[in-house]
Amino acid sequence: MKETIHTDDAPEAVGAYSQATTNGELMFTAGQIPLTPDGELLDDEDIATQAEQSLSNLQAIVEEAGASMDDVLKTTVFLADIDDFEEMNETYASFFDDEPPARSAVEAGGLPKGAGVEIEAVVSVE
Repeated sequence: MKETIHTDDAPEAVGAYSQATTNGELMFTAGQIPLTPDGELLDDEDIATQAEQSLSNLQAIVEEAGASMDDVLKTTVFLADIDDFEEMNETYASFFDDEPPARSAVEAGGLPKGAGVEIEAVVSVE
């Protein structure tokens, strides 16, 4: 049975979607952009700052489901400019321990609200 996950510690959905959904075993998050929980878009900040906010949003959702970043199985990172990969990767690594999740990172044009990065995850929530 599907359950939606919501926390006030991450920004509200900006469309017709949930922050995350789960079936009690796996949770799928919506892509998180550098939008603060109070609605401030950090699109003018460097990619490290944008990635940190996106990952902080993701972490808040993961924790709301009773999981931790150690339970993240897979992430997908969408970058407006693939040349930002190294800078994003340094920030990304600080959110995961010795066993980081599987990851895809791709350049994608036209991210929501002009963001430089968007990150989504699949998480084990058993």
